[in-house]
Amino acid sequence: MPPGRVRDDASCLPGVLERRLWPRLGGATPSGARPGSRAVLTPSRGRLFVDTSPGSPPPEAPVPAPQTGSDITLRINGKPYELTVDHRTTVLDALREHLGMTGAKKGCDHGQCGACTVLLDGRRVNSCLLLAVAQDGGDLVTVEGLTGPDSDALHPLQRAFLDRDALQCGYCTPGQICSAVGAIDEAAAGRASHVTAPADATGAPVALSRNEIRERLSGNLCRCGAYPHIVEAVEDVAR
Repeated sequence: MPPGRVRDDASCLPGVLERRLWPRLGGATPSGARPGSRAVLTPSRGRLFVDTSPGSPPPEAPVPAPQTGSDITLRINGKPYELTVDHRTTVLDALREHLGMTGAKKGCDHGQCGACTVLLDGRRVNSCLLLAVAQDGGDLVTVEGLTGPDSDALHPLQRAFLDRDALQCGYCTPGQICSAVGAIDEAAAGRASHVTAPADATGAPVALSRNEIRERLSGNLCRCGAYPHIVEAVEDVAR
C-alpha cells in the first residue's frame, strides 16, 4: 500500500506503529506491556488495544486502604484514658460520644460560640476545632473536673455563677466557666489583652476590670443575654 494511503486504512496503523514507533523509543514497550513480552496492537472500532503474551507477570497487588483510626492516650480530669478514634474525630466528639462527658457543649461546631471550651495543658481551647489524634498525651480539664477527680465540690466560679444568677438556659455555661478559669489564670500570669493599657503590659499580673473581663470572654456567646451577671461572677472570683 502506498505510504500516502496509511491514514485512509486503520488496519495498517498497528503494523506501522510496531515497525516505526517502538524502535525509536529505545525498545520501550507499549503501555500495559511487560518487559519480555510481545505487544500486539489490534484495532477495534477505531481504537488500539494492547495485548500481552500469556506468560506476562500478573498485575501488582492493590494498594491497601489507608489507616483511618489510631490509638491515643489522654489525661482527662486527672485520669488517663485510652481511646481508638477515627482521624477525623474532634476532641469535643471524643469527650461526648466516646467517653460520655457531656459538659462541653456542641453549639456552632465551627469555633465561633465558645460552648465547647475546655482547658488543654492549661490553655482554654475550642474543643470542636481540635482533632483528638493530634492531642495524644495531652492533659484535658472539662467543667466536670475543675475541682479535681472524684470531687463533688463546686469550683469558686461555679458557685459565683449560681450566686449571681449568671445563667438562664445554661447551655453556654460550661464553656463560659472554663473560659473564665483560663482567663483568670492568663491575667495572673501577666498576659495582656487588647484592652490592657500599654503601661500595664509589663508581664506582671493584670487586674481584671470589667472591660478586661468582657474582652477576655468575648469568644463565649450567651444567647440568653446574661452577660452582666457573667461579668459580675467572674469579677467576684478574680478579686
